[in-house]
Amino acid sequence: MSKKKIGLALSGGGARGFAHVGVLKVLEQHGVKFDMIAGTSAGSFVGGALAAGMSAAEIEAMARKVRWLNTLRPSFPLRGLLSTAPMGKFLAGGLPFTRIEDLPTPFAAVAYDLVSGEEVVLQGNGDLVQAIRASCTVPGIFSPIKDAAGRILVDGGVTSVLPLDVIRKMGADVIIAVDLIACGGVFRHKPRNVLSITVRSALALIRTASGSQATKADLVIEPAIAHLRPDQIGKLDEFIALGESAARSRIDEILALTQ
Repeated sequence: MSKKKIGLALSGGGARGFAHVGVLKVLEQHGVKFDMIAGTSAGSFVGGALAAGMSAAEIEAMARKVRWLNTLRPSFPLRGLLSTAPMGKFLAGGLPFTRIEDLPTPFAAVAYDLVSGEEVVLQGNGDLVQAIRASCTVPGIFSPIKDAAGRILVDGGVTSVLPLDVIRKMGADVIIAVDLIACGGVFRHKPRNVLSITVRSALALIRTASGSQATKADLVIEPAIAHLRPDQIGKLDEFIALGESAARSRIDEILALTQ
């Protein structure tokens, strides 16, 4: 009897992506391994590192080393407020591999082509750092990424915040997903500026799409992070702890599916 192929799909979510690390710590402790990984936005950052062979502890350490404000700089010409070039430099220095074809575990990052209006799945071969940058490029906030094929790419969350179709097409028999959007957002303060309004509105739209996609997974882990905003980088410890808690609450089901 052939072994089941286990796929991991990691959603976007900005700083909420730190919760992915907490989930991975628990799965690693229980020996859960994946045959393929797909990630969107923050999920591509964590998923790419995992596919490169980094442990959950190593990914956490990398996240803690980042001076996040230093990874951003104003964008010129102005196609977004900020450039992700400094982020790319950090990733290039921190990841064990920088080419998708060299990764120990098959990986896909999801982006969106602003010209064709189509989802773009970056997998098989190519620049891993550029793929992650493209998948993390929130339109309007970051400048789009032009890839080797000349496509103008932004955050894959525009069409697929939780890349379940992608991981299934990669050959997964069983899909474990981590959804950081479905919980929505319960904010403690009124929106104070244009950015806050934009983020909250986008969350509402993406949450609807995320919920419809989640039914395609065999199991979805949803950390209880509704009270935390996607821009709260300083809440790293809380995000990780909530990710751990969510994974522990489903670990028996996860082991039943993956063993």
